Amino acid sequence: MTTQAVRRTPDLRLITLAAGAGFVVFWSSGFIGAGWGTRYTNAFDLLAWRYLVAAALGAVILSIRRPRMTRRDLVTQVWMAVLTQFVYLGAIFTGIDHGITAGATALIGSLQPLLIATVAGPLLGEPVSRRQWAGLVIGLGGVALVVADDLNAGHGSLLLFLIPLLGLLGLVAGTVLDRRRQSAVSSLDAVCVQSMVSAVLFVTLAASTHQLSVPQQPGFYGAVLWLVLLATGGGWGLFLVNLKLSGATRVSGLLYLVPPTTMLLAYFVLDESIGALAVLGMLVCAVAVLLITLRAWRNPDG
Repeated sequence: MTTQAVRRTPDLRLITLAAGAGFVVFWSSGFIGAGWGTRYTNAFDLLAWRYLVAAALGAVILSIRRPRMTRRDLVTQVWMAVLTQFVYLGAIFTGIDHGITAGATALIGSLQPLLIATVAGPLLGEPVSRRQWAGLVIGLGGVALVVADDLNAGHGSLLLFLIPLLGLLGLVAGTVLDRRRQSAVSSLDAVCVQSMVSAVLFVTLAASTHQLSVPQQPGFYGAVLWLVLLATGGGWGLFLVNLKLSGATRVSGLLYLVPPTTMLLAYFVLDESIGALAVLGMLVCAVAVLLITLRAWRNPDG
């Protein structure tokens, strides 16, 4: 092994570590922005404004970069926008808009690695072990504890939690799609294209349901900028970067770090409480994620 190769490996590990840490923080900020923005308006209106701003920035970036995309790559990005942003974020923001705490929705989203490694595994040609199935069951139990904590605190009804679960399926489907299609589009260009597609989808949805408005409160536009810069640019951008650096299973494992980060941020920013059942549920999910992803982390090339 050459000296250059020896130097490159620690550099790559450092970049991967920084990208992972940044992803956790920025992804968590999206749940905080949702709780902040829905204090002023409904979820669809907030998402429409978020993606109008993001799409405008994306159009400028694409006009400068002028990337070359094949038809296949463009179709992939359109479907990624539909699944990972329109379906996933539409459901997540709707759940928060109706009273589910930011921490609880983040924990439901952290089930993605369990579904990727167990349910979606066969679609990717990856065998599913008994340990992985056990992890899925344990993970569901952990989420049930967090949901119970939210219900005890009076945050919505049990059926309401089906909404973010539906969104989670969209995120899982999008992650599998990205892994199978292996698009050559750069992370920056992908975020720009997906933002433009999402702007069309959310503006159409908000307008057709008579929920599109022009809020007057300055705090609303602060939330929009928060979501565009931190959640869309930082969160989704680093999500795509980490997919390229580490692969779907290990990146999905980072999602478990999002709930405690979100709950901590929500405690200070949104004044949300953290119940004992929620803490226990996170610990249970940590065990589940460990069962699912331990082999992947031990075999980074497998």
